[in-house]
Amino acid sequence: MALEIIVKPAVRKLAMERMQILIQNAISNARIDPELSQRQALLARRISTRHKIRMPYELRMNFCKKCKSFIAPGVNSRIRLGRASVKSIRISCYLCGHTYRKIISQ
Repeated sequence: MALEIIVKPAVRKLAMERMQILIQNAISNARIDPELSQRQALLARRISTRHKIRMPYELRMNFCKKCKSFIAPGVNSRIRLGRASVKSIRISCYLCGHTYRKIISQ
């Protein structure tokens, strides 16, 4: 018999709110104190894994897909619009150098 942990709705809501607050603070602190912003993003990620809650897309897109570190737009990442036939946004991480695309639906 597998042990399943059921996340109560109140705990889930509180964890979501804390993750959003931590990511917002990490984005605002990225220029002033990069180490603090990395720590806040790490805490948000840890909350999501501890409570087995999937992080919303808006929060997930602030993490590099390769090195999993927090990337603030314009601070430690470069964002460009793709000029190919498929409309996309290219995001380059300054920490690991990885570039990935997000397809823009028409």
